[in-house]
Amino acid sequence: MRVSGSFHTWKFGTHAIVADKGSLPVYSRRLREAREARDISQRSLGIEAGLDEFVASTRVNRYETGVHQPDLQTLQRLAAALKLPVAYFYAEDDELAQLIRDFKGSGKRKR
Repeated sequence: MRVSGSFHTWKFGTHAIVADKGSLPVYSRRLREAREARDISQRSLGIEAGLDEFVASTRVNRYETGVHQPDLQTLQRLAAALKLPVAYFYAEDDELAQLIRDFKGSGKRKR
């Protein structure tokens, strides 16, 4: 895969498919945004989430590029490593994602 600006290129056989960044699954975009915000590598995130160190980078890369979708248990571990709720990764609206992230970051609220 080659990354060029906001486009991703996948090559299948002799054909190349170019996907606009907006066409990625929402969990892929959110995962990359959250990982980059923490300034950690794909490998480090994968290992912190309990993935085998030999495939951690590849697995996280495939989740971020939309090639594979993590199962719920894996996404829960990725979310925990990024200190975010799972709901963040499925919030299609950017403002809602921000609210979810901010709410989680604010800690427990007193009643």
